[in-house]
Amino acid sequence: MPENYSFDVVSDFDRQELVNAIDQLRRELSQRYDLKDSNTEVELEEDCLVITTASDMTLQAIEDVLRQKATKRKLSLKIFDFQPPEVAGGNQVRQKVIFRKGLSQDLAKSLSKIIRDGLKKINVSIQGDRIRVSGKNKDDLQKAIALLREKEDQIDTPLQFENYR
Repeated sequence: MPENYSFDVVSDFDRQELVNAIDQLRRELSQRYDLKDSNTEVELEEDCLVITTASDMTLQAIEDVLRQKATKRKLSLKIFDFQPPEVAGGNQVRQKVIFRKGLSQDLAKSLSKIIRDGLKKINVSIQGDRIRVSGKNKDDLQKAIALLREKEDQIDTPLQFENYR
């Protein structure tokens, strides 16, 4: 029987589900009456999505459709960081949507502080863009997960718990 139990706190998303949601968005753009002739382009890059369209109103409709498609694919809406729209050439508007992935150092420090303040018998270590939480009792680890789930509304990054051993 292992002496120490552990799990990792990460912030990640399923890239293939995101690609599928964006494909559905593109399909709806070509079929919806109000968006069909808007001359909209949706470009998926490695760490962001670039939307170029005719107006702010059309951009808002595209954002709504993107949120719907992501929700249906069980993607957290917290992965999207919508940047302010900027004017592009030819009377068009461009918006960049950055994907949040990985825990920043500041967020990792604050999460580890929350765990350490709430539970004394747990060891917390920051390992790059993830946090390793370990302890001798499985119940303490369950309490740590519950503690982080309570604070999840205040955090603008989606959290997942993996490698529970």
